[in-house]
Amino acid sequence: MPNTCENALGTFLRDRRSRMEPAAFGFPVGRRRTPGLRREEVALRSNISPTWYSWLEQGRGGAPSADVLDRLAKGLMLTEPEREHLFILGLGRPPITHYPACDDVTPRLQRVLDALPLSPAIIKTATWDVVAWNRAAATLLTDYAKLPREERNVLRLIFTNPRSRAAQEDWWTVARYVVGALRADAARAGASTEMTRLVEDLSALSPEFAALWRENDVVGHADGQKRLRHPEHGLIELEFSVFAVDGRPDLGMLVYNPATPESARRIEALLAQTAP
Repeated sequence: MPNTCENALGTFLRDRRSRMEPAAFGFPVGRRRTPGLRREEVALRSNISPTWYSWLEQGRGGAPSADVLDRLAKGLMLTEPEREHLFILGLGRPPITHYPACDDVTPRLQRVLDALPLSPAIIKTATWDVVAWNRAAATLLTDYAKLPREERNVLRLIFTNPRSRAAQEDWWTVARYVVGALRADAARAGASTEMTRLVEDLSALSPEFAALWRENDVVGHADGQKRLRHPEHGLIELEFSVFAVDGRPDLGMLVYNPATPESARRIEALLAQTAP
């Protein structure tokens, strides 16, 4: 029989079933040699063969299917991080994600944005819908609150909004970048259906988007630089970083920091000018 180092999947399964209280799931407690559920009880809860489950714990029978792992995750009541770990042990990859719709963020996450007074910051979905922002972003980038919800999308603004287009110091570079980043983000988050709808809409509205989409470029976007041209305050240079939102693979936080002291002064002046 394989040892625990060679059978990490079996070790993980045994550990998780040992933590489950039989009485909580309607199983008789009686006399048990070990704590937790028996193998056949986990198999029953997971709707799989007891023999197959025993083989998995023993490291026999080959790799389980994604469907079996999903059933085990439900039967063992795994958290989402535990489910992901189960897939990595069983198949060598995380589970395929099912894209969740998102219209808002937690108050705590909004407070993180608001704590960045001179740094425009937004929370975006995998298809680049903006679902939260701070005052600096509303002032320097776009006042998203004044837009209908369906128009709060970075790509829609870049390709169809004249004001957003005019603000970009190098529009074509920005446009190419966001198209490649959209392709990567949507695929990673499992948002193929949502991306298809957005691509169809933008392709009909913008020949430039359609041309860039056909190039099939994919880009990462952990950090970079952005240059905006404000009609009154001139050039504002920014450095941006993208942060993952833990437990939400569909969301990312995009923070723009002033790249120079002069840009910081210009942002501060702009915020003072538009103070409520």
